[in-house]
This record gives sequence, structure tokens and C-alpha cells, in this order.
Amino acid sequence: MTEHAHSHGHSHSHSHAHGVSPDADRRWLRAALILLTAYMAVEVVIGVVAQSLALISDAAHMLTDAVSIVLALIAMRLAARPARGGYTYGLKRAEILSAQANGITLLLLSVWLAYEAVERLISPPKVTGGLVLITALSGIVVNLICTWLLSRANRSSLNVEGAYQHILTDLFGFVATAVAGLVVLTTGFERADAIASLVVVALMLRAGTGLVRESGRIFMEAAPAGIDPDALGDHLVAANEVVEVHDLHIWQITSGQPALSAHILVAPGGDCHKVRRSLQELLSGEYGITHATLQVDHVGEQGAPDELLTLSPRPGPGPEQPAGHCEDAHGPVHRPGPHRH
Repeated sequence: MTEHAHSHGHSHSHSHAHGVSPDADRRWLRAALILLTAYMAVEVVIGVVAQSLALISDAAHMLTDAVSIVLALIAMRLAARPARGGYTYGLKRAEILSAQANGITLLLLSVWLAYEAVERLISPPKVTGGLVLITALSGIVVNLICTWLLSRANRSSLNVEGAYQHILTDLFGFVATAVAGLVVLTTGFERADAIASLVVVALMLRAGTGLVRESGRIFMEAAPAGIDPDALGDHLVAANEVVEVHDLHIWQITSGQPALSAHILVAPGGDCHKVRRSLQELLSGEYGITHATLQVDHVGEQGAPDELLTLSPRPGPGPEQPAGHCEDAHGPVHRPGPHRH
């Protein structure tokens, strides 16, 4: 090996945004939270008086929205704490925990509301259509205001985006409830209220499933949506002087913070430092990955010039496996030209 054999490129550019911007976003979230909470309390009272499950289900959904905003505010405060001790990334995944909790709550709540709606389809209670219609129309106005407030915040956060999508879901739910109230008022068809509740349930299931899925991907260290690790690996290995890429890992620390690590093998005599810099520029410019750790080594020079690293496990270093390299690569090995992933 040459003196460049173990040039470990640990470039951690800190110019990128680490999640939400707490100071800039808290006021928008707080304003939406106050408005949602006040209206939700009024809606529960009116829903009970009017015996409207659609209004109560809307209020329940608004409760999950309010909880998601509270959790987002807490997560912002936790994420702002510096990394220390055993938490080398800090507490940036607090927002992912809260997003997952919010998604699970939505799913559980939707099951309960679906059960209640089916019961009311079978035996519909007396519904005060006019009261439902007026409340739903005012709910549309409230949700439009809250949607605008949250659109001003940083939606790269899974929490903020989740709350934003939930309020949009509420908006659609209120539209469905207003239609149901109008139907009850004009035709007396009281099952319209339960049908509107099922529409809200479907929207809640969609939002809850999306939150659980996206937060689960981050917890399972999956590559960010929209990035194909195999295509990215092939892109890296196509760079000048690179002969192999393995141990390629791509994950998200938290929303909007992709990270990457990889082992790069460079042709004998190649400039490891130049290769590392060019690859990090490629990752930053084309994939938005600015938190990258690249271990760059030369292919073993004691063998033939075209010799590549043998990655199958072996008892120890030998002529086919240079000392100091990993014996077992994680994931596919990328080499120039057609190859199997």
C-alpha cells in the first residue's frame, strides 16, 4: 500500500439545514395550535348537542392535529440540543418518534370511528342538520387559516408536514360534513352523517398510514425516498480512477438529513484525496447528500494492476485479499461496466 492506502475522507459539511428551524417556526405552530384547540372544544359541544358523529369525528381528528403540533414543538426543542454523550446525533429523531406516535394514534382512532359510523348506518340517530352545516362551514374557514399558518413553517420536517397534511385532511372532512349537514337539512336522510364520518375515517387512515410508513423507513435506516442506492453506487463507481464501491449505506438521520458512508477503492497510483473531493461534490450537488463519510483506499498493489478486492470471507490476509480491507462487504459491490446487484 502507498501512503494513501488509508485516506479516510470524513467530510461532514455543516452548512446544510438540520431539520426544522425552531425559532422561525414555533410562532406559526403555536398560532395554529391555539386556533385548533379553541375550535375543537366548541365543535365537541355542538357535535354532542346535534348528535352528529361527523362533527365528533372531525373534532377527534383535530385533536390528533393539535397533539401532532405539540409534539412537533417539543421535538424542535429537543432537536436543538447539541450532540453529547452517547447521543452522537443529538436528539434529532425525536420528531420521528412523535410522527410515528401521531400516525399510530390516527390509525387507532379511525378504527373506533369506523365502528361507530357503521353502527349509525344501521340505526341512525336524529341529527340536527342545520347545526351541523353551520359548524362545518365555520370549520372550513378555521382549517383554511391553520393550513396557511403551517404552510409558513418549514415543511421539510416530517412532523410539520404531517400536521400540515392532517389539517388538509380536516379541511376535506369538514367539506364532507357540510355536504352531509345539507343533505340531512334538505332531505332528512340522516345516514348522510355516518357516511360523511366514513369519508373522514378513510382520510385519517391514509394520513396515519403515510406517517407510520415514512417514520418507519427512517427508523429502519432505509434510503431516502427518491434515491436508488444501486443507481447511486453505479454513479460513484463511474467516476475517474474509481474501480470499486462497496459497504455503501444511505440513510436519514431525521427528516431532510440524508447521510451516506461507503468504502471506495481507487486504481493504483490514483489520487485518493482528489477522488474523495470529487465524489463528495457529486453527492452534494446531484443528490443533496452533504453528510458523507467516504473511506478511500488503493487497490492492493502487490498483485496485478487490474486486481480487485476479493470480498468473500477468508481466514486472513493473503495475496487475493490485501490486509486492512473488510472481509465481508455489506450489500452489493459496484464495479465499472455491467454487473449484478
